[in-house]
Amino acid sequence: MTESTSAPTSTYRLQLRPGFGFAEAAEVVDYLERLGVGAVYASPVLDAAPGSTHGYDVVDPTRARPELGGEEGRLALSGKVSAAGLGFVLDIVPNHMSVAEPEADPWWWDVLKHGQESRYAKYFDIDWAAGPVLVPILGDEGEPTTEGDVVTYYDHRLPVSEHYRLVHWRRANEELNYRRFFDITTLAAVRVEDPEVFEATHGEVLRWVAAGQVTGLRVDHPDGLADPGGYFRMLKERSGVWIVAEKILGVGEPLPSSWPVEGTTGYDALREVCGIFVDPSAEERFTALAAELGQETDFEAVEHTCRTLVTDSILRAEVRRIGALVQGVDQADAEAAVAGVMVNFPVYRSYLPEGERNWATAVSRVKGAEALDEQVRADPTGELATRIQQTSGMVVAKGTEDTAFYRYTRFAALNEVGGAPDRFGVPVEEFHTLAAQRDSALPESMTTLSTHDTKRSEDVRARLAVLSELPDEFGGLVREWTKRHGIDEPSLNLLAWQTIVGAWPIGPERLRDYLDKAAKESKLRTTWVDHDEEFEAAVAAWPGQVLGDAVTRGEIEAFVGRIRGAGWSNALGQKLVQLTAPGVPDVYQGTELWDLSLVDPDNRRPVDYAVRRELLARIEDWWLPEVDETGAAKLLVVQRALRLRRNRPELFRGYRPLPAEGVAADHLVAFHRSPDLVVVATRLPLGLAAAGGWRDTVLPLPPGEWTDVLNGREAGTSVAGLLKRYPVALLVRETS
Repeated sequence: MTESTSAPTSTYRLQLRPGFGFAEAAEVVDYLERLGVGAVYASPVLDAAPGSTHGYDVVDPTRARPELGGEEGRLALSGKVSAAGLGFVLDIVPNHMSVAEPEADPWWWDVLKHGQESRYAKYFDIDWAAGPVLVPILGDEGEPTTEGDVVTYYDHRLPVSEHYRLVHWRRANEELNYRRFFDITTLAAVRVEDPEVFEATHGEVLRWVAAGQVTGLRVDHPDGLADPGGYFRMLKERSGVWIVAEKILGVGEPLPSSWPVEGTTGYDALREVCGIFVDPSAEERFTALAAELGQETDFEAVEHTCRTLVTDSILRAEVRRIGALVQGVDQADAEAAVAGVMVNFPVYRSYLPEGERNWATAVSRVKGAEALDEQVRADPTGELATRIQQTSGMVVAKGTEDTAFYRYTRFAALNEVGGAPDRFGVPVEEFHTLAAQRDSALPESMTTLSTHDTKRSEDVRARLAVLSELPDEFGGLVREWTKRHGIDEPSLNLLAWQTIVGAWPIGPERLRDYLDKAAKESKLRTTWVDHDEEFEAAVAAWPGQVLGDAVTRGEIEAFVGRIRGAGWSNALGQKLVQLTAPGVPDVYQGTELWDLSLVDPDNRRPVDYAVRRELLARIEDWWLPEVDETGAAKLLVVQRALRLRRNRPELFRGYRPLPAEGVAADHLVAFHRSPDLVVVATRLPLGLAAAGGWRDTVLPLPPGEWTDVLNGREAGTSVAGLLKRYPVALLVRETS
């Protein structure tokens, strides 16, 4: 076992891709060190499908990706990171590999060529009993041709063999006989539960770990694994480094205690931090607006419908494969029980025998699931139990996040990965309780506000949170705008107006691309597979019509102008809270300045580091920027908080709320991380201003000389004085 490496003080996520590879990442290491970052946190770097912009489609886990600079480039980056005194956290993908281009994946090519005789046949989760591997690439036109020992069909090239069968692409969801990543047929699942497969897929990364070149691991999609707990135990034993799991927890759900990991990738913290900046009193009026515009407002009903859609169509092949494992029951009844249990899961999946209560809850909601329940409980590590648990997470994620979140658009700021759209914000008291629990149970868990997977960036959500303070005004504008330019689908219509306001200024092209994706994800009027060309054309034309209407555009600009400052206040508040609260904070690339990105690929746009370097140099020279459109105030908050965490880690141990006193006390969230560190942030800024500001509100600081690290000035107990320049403060007590 490798010697254990401690958790970084913070991480900074870099999205590597062709054009921003190892060499380009190396060029920003000195900037990240100056920013105060504890570790560079890289997206997957193993060889991926040609041209991949994200790296999750690994084709060869035995080498660093040539398109990023290969082994030479990786070593150069590692050396630069190490010389800067930073850690290096790597994102790895144990669940699947890309089979989109068989020639690029030597293992898959060998399986297609030799079938079960291939040495890699057991590497992939293939149902060989169902016959040859189905390759669903055929369309309505054209015929495959053979050239030597290669079969060609348009851009597809495969080996000549009888071990696979080409079928129409539409048959994949119904008949596919290999496990995949969600509904993506070009990502075939691998069986890392087999020790040989684990070694083959992890050997190269573990070599980097052993050499001290990787100091932490982020594990993608562990819920897809046959035995996540067993996998993490093996990974921890072999690596000994800091490990976080991309595990999305339900509200109140604990991380499985048998997983030897430091925590999650932070979506639980995201919900909690963002939630305290939402005014819960606005819930009824947003519900009324959604209902008036024709949207279903019962989230549980929407979610159930969407999950059922997934089991009945998108993941039909998986349901059939699991149903066939149920003994002594009619196949149709078995499939209905399997689908019903997965649809009714209260969380993403169980890890039997852990999570038995969640399994029991799901079973209790489904008539006719008795035989399934009995057989699963009789062998909780058997194939039936394993496959239904692996697949339940796919049903929940695909049904809830990727469908329901695009249908239930009452208040889009809540519709985030790991979020709970039916819970209108998070009470401050609940936030304090959960933060204290994280400090006690998982103090080295990652926290985040933006990732490559978030539906919208942290600053978009921060501005949208302001709408909860203006429900009547915003509702009136939406009603008027809808009369002029309504989209003929209520969910998309309400989402579109929130998106324009949240991401303003936004051009027609970005807005068009986002709305096209949102319309297809909701699967109401059109989908990625079955297109309603007329509706899609109307949606594509909509941004130009709205932004080309001078009156509507002027009203949007005026309204955003009124709430922009409050959005900045929320953004600074949630960022400081995330950076200083219990856990290891991650900063997603570029978000140290204002970032109004939407869902991928919008959030993977290039980052202008030249601008950030210039502003950082001024901040290092004690420039105190205004809170304005440059975003320099956010860079100040990030730099001061990260450097303090890195330079004085002893200040960030423990957690205790620090209630304010006075008429505006509810507009402040403050806490101790240690007796000598206090974090202060403003919440609900419009309501605060409307009520007359802070007035006599005070923060009862313990005796001593307190300094605000953000501005270098002495701090007193008057909140009005404390937050005169910025809506946040980071206070350190001077000690001898």
